[in-house]
Amino acid sequence: MNLDTLLQEFNEAQSVLKEFSTPENMEKIQRAIEIMYHALKRGNKIMSCGNGGSMCDAMHFAEELSGRYRHDRPALAALSISDPSHLSCVANDFGYNHVFERYIQGLGQSGDILLGISTSGSSQNVILAVEAAKAKGIQTIVLTGKDGGLLAQLADLEIRAPYSAFADRAQEIHIKIIHALILGIEKSFGF
Repeated sequence: MNLDTLLQEFNEAQSVLKEFSTPENMEKIQRAIEIMYHALKRGNKIMSCGNGGSMCDAMHFAEELSGRYRHDRPALAALSISDPSHLSCVANDFGYNHVFERYIQGLGQSGDILLGISTSGSSQNVILAVEAAKAKGIQTIVLTGKDGGLLAQLADLEIRAPYSAFADRAQEIHIKIIHALILGIEKSFGF
């Protein structure tokens, strides 16, 4: 790859971030922070899920809350639906579309939060997880891209990355949102 192509990639990423950084999107992030903070303060948990790179983002979100982000502080109740034994068992017995849904049905409780991540907004297993969560009184927040897909209509709160032909631009926005959520939750607790 030549230097011009590299520079073009970074300039495009910067442009997408600038396009995303609107007052409306900042308000949505602030609302998500408040929802998550109040759930954790009540003693509930946040579960996160996604596929591929979005699963990695879901795992990153959960480990930064249960572990450490910028400063030492008490652990916060967050987990990603990413256990290989659960995923392979449910995929084998029920089909991959049900891997997140079954986890929510088994471990989700009213008052919890589900953070679903899908760059297309159309991942069937995330859609089923959101539906299962809503049936249990679990608030749903989703990070999407493209046109938001069905998740945009189903979730309690959708935060959408600007349209891009490729998933990587949405993922770059999603990781920035995730870091903002974690930082906001920590600051809400006074850490």
